[in-house]
Amino acid sequence: MTNKNRFNIACIGSHPDDVDLSMGGSVIRMIEKGHKVTLVDLSDGEPTPFGCPEVRQKESQKAASILGVERIQLDMTNRYFEDTIESRKKLAGVLRKLKCEYIFTHYEYDSHPDHVVACRLTEASRFYAKLTKSDIEGEPFYPSKIIYYFPNHIQLSIQPSFLVDTSDYLEKKIEALKCYESQFILSGKQSVLDNIVLCNKYYGFCIGMGSAEPFYLRDSLDIVRISKLFD
Repeated sequence: MTNKNRFNIACIGSHPDDVDLSMGGSVIRMIEKGHKVTLVDLSDGEPTPFGCPEVRQKESQKAASILGVERIQLDMTNRYFEDTIESRKKLAGVLRKLKCEYIFTHYEYDSHPDHVVACRLTEASRFYAKLTKSDIEGEPFYPSKIIYYFPNHIQLSIQPSFLVDTSDYLEKKIEALKCYESQFILSGKQSVLDNIVLCNKYYGFCIGMGSAEPFYLRDSLDIVRISKLFD
């Protein structure tokens, strides 16, 4: 792949495992195609019943190594996300540093309050990242597109804007998700992983493939340019 067709991509999640659950297969596919993908966890995901910050950090880094990506973690507080000026500036600084042409993040239709806030925060931070004459760290930069991934916390079938074939990557995605033992194994929530498999297979069925992940847009799509992310 030429440098012209190689993109920097930021996948933003409220907690460790959010991106992995929603678009882990697509992340692996983009890495395989030669793109630079960075996972940005806005918090450490704690407290949870069977986790602690140290365990969650170890789990998320192990999962990242399987996905083949770099992962960074910010310091927002699980359960108490707020779209503040300071949080916008902090995330905007990260976007400037990564110089990401594309951002993936939570969709606005979600039942988890942190996910809903993260969606708004990401949109605002993208805007802030381009501001001149500001005290935001780094040089102004404006990511060209935000793409929204599957909302795992809502049992609602939302028509996707497009689907990505992940048939060759589902097994590796589940391998990465099993790294989150505190969330899915010790907690007795193996059914979450089973449901993810069923969901991905359903979306695969929709396009005649073995597995797929859904994505959503809030503006127009250049199909030629966007296809370069996955082909």
